[in-house]
Order: sequence, then structure tokens, then C-alpha cells
Amino acid sequence: MNERGEIPVEIVHLYAYDVGRSIDLNKVASLVPAHRDIALAKRRDTPAYLTLPKPLVLSISTEECDSKLFSKISAMAKIYEDGAITVIVRYCTMSTFEELPAKAHMLIRDVSGSSSIEQFAESSFRMVREALRSAIVGYKELSESDRETYIAFCLLECPGGDPQAFINAHKDMAASLISGETAGTLHISQIEQILDKSFSYRRNDIAIFDLDRCLIIDPSADYDDVLMMAEHANYRLIELRELDFLLDEWLSEAERDIRRLYFSGRRKRSSERALRLKLAQIQGLRFDALFTLENLDNSSKIIGDYFLGSIYHRLCEIFNTDEWKFSVERRLNALQNIYELLKSDTTEQRMMTLEMVFIAVCIIFPILQIIQVMLVK
Repeated sequence: MNERGEIPVEIVHLYAYDVGRSIDLNKVASLVPAHRDIALAKRRDTPAYLTLPKPLVLSISTEECDSKLFSKISAMAKIYEDGAITVIVRYCTMSTFEELPAKAHMLIRDVSGSSSIEQFAESSFRMVREALRSAIVGYKELSESDRETYIAFCLLECPGGDPQAFINAHKDMAASLISGETAGTLHISQIEQILDKSFSYRRNDIAIFDLDRCLIIDPSADYDDVLMMAEHANYRLIELRELDFLLDEWLSEAERDIRRLYFSGRRKRSSERALRLKLAQIQGLRFDALFTLENLDNSSKIIGDYFLGSIYHRLCEIFNTDEWKFSVERRLNALQNIYELLKSDTTEQRMMTLEMVFIAVCIIFPILQIIQVMLVK
């Protein structure tokens, strides 16, 4: 701590984007100087077999970030096979605890009209996405709903030496920082709820999480694995939300087509063929959704009941990913029902046609022949 009461702090901005149905990582490696993510180093009680999705990592130049407020700044993009890209911007600075919210939105240049960290991250993402355009399957234009943001405030020094005592002495400020609210505005019940579930592995560290921010106090700066859990939880959230949105669109489109076919009073063979073709395509997309959902589940199951797993499940609880998963599964089942109903309807129509042919061949045609013979006589 210096004479102004400032302590060393690292602030980490995490941005997660969904850019398409999938990304060809082999093609990515031929387009940009990306490399495989380094395996998670064993620390705390992290199991040796712990595996997470292995994205490609691309370093982002920070030459334009020349603010004297930064003592260190780095930026990278991680490219996931499931169609997600995360951008992570990290910088170290000195700050009092009260000034931390403002330090999250510092300008990156000491000149008038300079960009913010968010603008820098957004422009970096767009540059990366454009460079990878040919490797993205189902490339799409993005909206605000296709992005998740998260900020980690990491204190590298704890005044007094006891993180829990420090939090207890600054409850209102800590809860306001984590929730993004103005200090002094939160009710005591909200403060207690926000600070209720904290995580500590050693006596001198603590981590508290909320929907868009977290607070980490760790003088040893040994929190990269904790940040990875936050990144993975945001990655899971953006993928589930995107799946839910896509399935909602597919269901709406299937409903419109079926209403047009079955309730317009005009059932043309060409319309029926077009509908079956479209639903067959949707069935293929449904399998893609199932595989993505399975991959997301596998990457979370293997964490188990360890320290990092507890943090990950806490973040999933905050993000309400179980509800998103339930919504995705419900829509997948609805798509399956539509497909099965159409298949059943098609089968019934064919059976009716066969029955009519059978009746014509075996009953009506012989009767006509008999009548014809009688008339000839």
C-alpha cells in the first residue's frame, strides 16, 4: 500500500461471443498465428485429469494502450470449436478500494478522445472475427444478445492481511462493487445475499461472485484457474442462450410452414415436399444442437466436487444455466415431436393411398370387368 492508500490491483475484462454454429479450428490455424491453449496447471487440489474445452489462443496487440495508469496490460482471444470466441483483457494498476469501479472503465490512451477498455475489446473482437470469417460455419451478424461480459477485480494486497475481516469491514463497498451498484444504495439484505457465498482455499485468499462481476483477494496472484472457471461459465451461458434462441426460431418457422400447409385448405404435393425437406434440414440442425449440449455437459461434469468445481457450480447457479438448459431441452423435444408427427402423417397418407390402390385393383377393377363382360353379352 502506498501513501495514498492505493494497493496493486489486476482488473480482468472477459467478453464471450457466439459467432456461428461452429468454427473449423484446423482452418483457423492456417489463417492466424493461433496456438492451442496451455493445459491448466495443477494447483490447489485440481485433479490431474481435469480437462476443459481446448480452444485456440490468439494474442492481441496492445501497442495502442499507452496510458500511464497501466503498469501492465495484455489481451488475447480464445476460439472455441462450438462457435464461441472469448476476448480477455487484463491490466494492472494502483487503486484504493473505493476507486475500483472507476478503474474498470479507464481510457487506454493519455490523449483526448481515447478509447475505453470495452471499445478496445470490441474492435479487437471484430478484427479477429473478420480474420476467421471463412472458418466460421453459419457466420452471422451479431446483436447485443450475442455477447456476455464479466469483470474480475483482483486485489494483489489485502490491507490488514485477513481477507474475510477486510470484507466484513467494507461490506457495503464490496457488495456494491460486485453488483455494479452505487455505494450506499443497497439494502442490508441484498448486501448479505451478495456476500453470502464466498470461496477461500488458503487463509489469505477469498473470491466472491455475482452476475457480471467478481472480487478476488489473493496476494500470491494464484487465481488464473478461478478466472478460467468464470470464462468457462460465461462460455456455457452464451452457448445455451444462443441454442435457445435458434431453437425458438426453428420452431416458429416450422409452425408457420405447417399452418400454411395444413390450415390453408390447400395441400399441394410441392408444398408437402418442401415442408419435408425443410424439416429434414431442421432435424440435422437439431443433431448439431444435441452435440453442442452434450459437449457443454461433458466439460462441466468432469470438474467434480473439487474447489474449482464448487466455484463453477456457483457461477452456473448465478447465471441460472440449468433453466437455460431446461429450455433448450424442451425446445429440442418439441422439434422432435413435430418431426415425428410429420413422419406419422406422411406414413398415414401413404397407407391411405395404398389402401385406395388396393381397393381399386382388388375390388373395383374386377367389378368393372364383370360389368363389362355382362354388357358385352
